Amino acid sequence: MTYPKAFQEYLQLEKNYSLHTVNAYGNDLIFFEEFLKSNFDTEKLEEVNYSMIRSWIVSMVDAGVSNSSVNRKISSLKSFYKFLLKIKVIESSPLLKHKSLKTPKKLQIPFSENELDLVLNNLKFPEGFEGFRDKLIIDLFYTTGIRRIELIGLKMQNIDLQNRTLKVLGKRNKERILPIVPVIASQIEKYLAERTKLVSIKDSDYFFLLLKGVKLNDSFVYRLINYYFSDVSEKVKKSPHILRHTFATHLLNNGADLNSVKELLGHASLASTQVYTHSSLSELKKIYGQAHPRNKK
Repeated sequence: MTYPKAFQEYLQLEKNYSLHTVNAYGNDLIFFEEFLKSNFDTEKLEEVNYSMIRSWIVSMVDAGVSNSSVNRKISSLKSFYKFLLKIKVIESSPLLKHKSLKTPKKLQIPFSENELDLVLNNLKFPEGFEGFRDKLIIDLFYTTGIRRIELIGLKMQNIDLQNRTLKVLGKRNKERILPIVPVIASQIEKYLAERTKLVSIKDSDYFFLLLKGVKLNDSFVYRLINYYFSDVSEKVKKSPHILRHTFATHLLNNGADLNSVKELLGHASLASTQVYTHSSLSELKKIYGQAHPRNKK
């Protein structure tokens, strides 16, 4: 077995990475191997030195690959060489002293509460199954903060209307239980009633379906969010992730603590959650000013 193949199996079986992530890492290694063969007449990744990697970085930058994409590919290499260290194939990583390329910070602007209100309460959704489904998808993103892949993967058994909870399978197969607000529970009941009227259902285990009875796909969900929010928002990016961002921001704006938001989002560390705080800073300052005892003296 080749080292890249063993690495991918390690990521999938031991680290519980998704198949999509495992394939992405594998593709980055193939890309690097091809570069080594063309420029250094070798494919032996275990014998690589930093100057070879540096040449690869320069070639990608010269070819117009963005710094963030270069950093992602180098991150794949770093993980691979950590794996080779772990199985004692190499004694030190060639990327030990590598510093990531600088990338501009992308400001992700959440939707306003008014924009959400316009979409959920003022827009006219289609009649029947598709209308109930579309509105529920938007409202579920906004009230739970789940990821697009988590929403697509929701199973019928994950919905507990009696206890008003939702079981989500997140990154690295980590489960979390999310509360469902009463208005969402009501929407779910209406959606399920319409779902039973579908002519045929192929993917019966999945909660959300297309009209033809199969589970949702990434592009459909992205287009759905973009379509409905295009009527009420002039923001450049209108996506499921912006709704997740909006969920976190609105919670923080209304006084939720960072740890609670972290748990709801399914983040492994607070550092991941803190990226959502920049747009909430003014509101947090306001809350802090009203609540901290030292500010009252």
